[in-house]
Amino acid sequence: MTTIDSVLRRSLDDRSGELILTLDPHFQGLPDTAHGGSVLAAFDALAGLTGPRHVGGVYRKRVPVGVPLALTHGRTEATHTFVLRDATSVLVNGRVAPVADTRRGAPAPLGDPWLLGVAEHGTGETFAFGSVASVVDEGRRRTPAHQLPISRTCFACGVDNTLGLRVRLEFDDAEVRGAWTPREPFRTADGTLATVALTTLCDEAAFWLGALATGESGMTTELAVTLRRAVPFLGALTVTGARAAARPQPDPRYWDTEVLVWTEDRTLVASARITFVVVRGAARRLVQGMLTMNDPAVVARVFPAYAR
Repeated sequence: MTTIDSVLRRSLDDRSGELILTLDPHFQGLPDTAHGGSVLAAFDALAGLTGPRHVGGVYRKRVPVGVPLALTHGRTEATHTFVLRDATSVLVNGRVAPVADTRRGAPAPLGDPWLLGVAEHGTGETFAFGSVASVVDEGRRRTPAHQLPISRTCFACGVDNTLGLRVRLEFDDAEVRGAWTPREPFRTADGTLATVALTTLCDEAAFWLGALATGESGMTTELAVTLRRAVPFLGALTVTGARAAARPQPDPRYWDTEVLVWTEDRTLVASARITFVVVRGAARRLVQGMLTMNDPAVVARVFPAYAR
């Protein structure tokens, strides 16, 4: 059986003496573009750290799928750094480093401003995870939940992606949320859940938090994910992101979001702060494809200016 882990590792090639990353097309997010969570998972696989860790990336340009890209891997003590390039420019700067604070369910300190890509948050700030604002009791929701659009090929939500998560997310006026039960290809050789599932769930929820906040499509540009513990391949996971916690930067195209991933017993296994940036014109193109397979009302709730 083909596993997600094996496909991701086959995307990495160092036989020529230079490290090359050619992401399999199954890892697509937006059309012809790698899902941000899959790029982070490739960095994590190369770093090889097994304990709680930060996995971060600053995405400077679109990362294509199916295209050989040069990848530089550096290391200083326990910290791994990465630079992903095409023939002309840097696409992503990445970093993987151990987590200092591993208390169960406790907020993780933002001890590494580089991982966030936004130094103005400060090293003393803590994640607002686990607060009333970011975890909404199912019985206290203020409005009915609405399904978010799906696609055919996206690694996260694509219904025709044979190796994808096929997750269905929803939203109400308080949060973006989704429950996901892993399929067998997401089991690793040691019986845990593949890291790419966690990084992708975080990245996907962050995209929709940004889209709902702006009514526009775009991309995630600065990803800082904390993997708090190995996740046994058991039961469903829930991903949540509070809409009230999404906030604009001084440049209103950029929105900072916060995302959590929980197990069924309410163990926090991953947390993230991810920046969404509006790409003008992207929503019009994205909506055209979505309308071929989604109820127009579903699309219009997110992109009202483009799905009339």
